[in-house]
Amino acid sequence: MIFSWASTTHPTSNEGAVLRWAPVFNFQTLMNYDLGRAFGFTGGIAIRNQGYIYDFNDVDGSQLQFKKKFRTYNLGLPVGIKIGNMDGYHVFGGYEFELPFHYKEKTFDTDGSQIDKFNTWFSDRQQKTMHTFFAGLQMKGGTQIKFKYYLTEFHNRDFTTTTNDNYPPSGDPNQPYKGLTSNVFYIALAWNINKNNYRHYKSQWSDWD
Repeated sequence: MIFSWASTTHPTSNEGAVLRWAPVFNFQTLMNYDLGRAFGFTGGIAIRNQGYIYDFNDVDGSQLQFKKKFRTYNLGLPVGIKIGNMDGYHVFGGYEFELPFHYKEKTFDTDGSQIDKFNTWFSDRQQKTMHTFFAGLQMKGGTQIKFKYYLTEFHNRDFTTTTNDNYPPSGDPNQPYKGLTSNVFYIALAWNINKNNYRHYKSQWSDWD
C-alpha cells in the first residue's frame, strides 16, 4: 500500500498536494544475495501505482478552483543493500529505475463532481524515465515499511497539446503543466507473499537456524 504526496510549486496556485492512497496494484519480486548474517544485496522487478493529488487553489489559498488526480503505472527495477539481521529485522536502501507506461488524469470541480478523465499509454505528458532513491525497514515475518523519493519530476513541463485542456494548471490550454514542478514521495507498507526460507550461508554458521 502506497501513501504518496508531492513536493510541488506553481506560479498561479497556492501549493496544495494532498495525501493519495494506492492499495492496488503494486507487485514486487526480489532476489537476495546475502554475504553473511549481517549484510546482503537485493534486486528485482516491480509494478508501481504512483502519483499525486493536487488542489488548485487561489494564490492566497482562500478558494479551491479545481482538483487534479494524476496517476501512472511504472515498471521498476530496484537494486539495493541490506544491513542487519538477514533473517529478521534489518534496514535497506538503494536506487530504482522506473519506466512509466500507463498515465491517467482526472479533473474534479469544487463540489467534488468529476469533470474530465482520460488515460493513455506511454504518454508524453510525463518524463520517459524516472530515477528514485528508497530506504526502509524489513521486519521479521515479511512486513516492510519503505520511504521513496522521486528525483525526476512527475510531469513533462514542456508538453504541448493541440487539444485544449478544460482545466489546465498553467492557464495555457496548449501547455497544461507549464510552471508546475512536482516530485512525488511516498511511504509504503508491504508484505511478502512467498518467502524462500533457505539461506546460502546456513552451512557456514552451525548456530544459524
